[in-house]
Amino acid sequence: MLHIEFITDLGARVTVDVDSADKLLDVQRQYGRLGWTSGELPSGGYQFPFDNESDFDWTLLGARKYTTPEGEEMVYHKGHGYRRRELEPVDSRKMKLPAAVKYSRGAKNSDPDHVREKADGEFEYVTLAIFRGGRRQDRYAVPGGATSGAPRTAAAPAQAAPQRPRPTAAAAPRANAPAVAVVEEETPF
Repeated sequence: MLHIEFITDLGARVTVDVDSADKLLDVQRQYGRLGWTSGELPSGGYQFPFDNESDFDWTLLGARKYTTPEGEEMVYHKGHGYRRRELEPVDSRKMKLPAAVKYSRGAKNSDPDHVREKADGEFEYVTLAIFRGGRRQDRYAVPGGATSGAPRTAAAPAQAAPQRPRPTAAAAPRANAPAVAVVEEETPF
């Protein structure tokens, strides 16, 4: 019997029993859909193969992918929004790195030192995940996803969080009043 500790979206610690190692990722997905996380963010962020980025299952980290109204792809994790950034390959005498996709945000004073990374100048940032090199791991893909197992050709567009209309009042609108649609946002998960 395995035990995995989750931290709920409200900060409570919950231990869950897992029958066997082959069911571990299923349990992480189940509780990750609720926004629960397990483990701490490692220095430099989680490292995954480049070919997993297009259909990565963010629930494994207790996160969700969304698109802003401006069309920017982001990931919501533990109350923070991480922007999707494409990194060009580096080929110099000092280092050689393949292209990558990184999800990061600006660092805050409350962030632990081990997750802060220096950028140009005094700017610091925190990386949630980086997708670079390596061999694709189907276990990290959204189960039953359309691109599961296929090589990456282009990034799949992120889906916006579903919106539901707010119930309207029964009162009739005032004459010459502009029509305004009010939309209530869904909870993050």
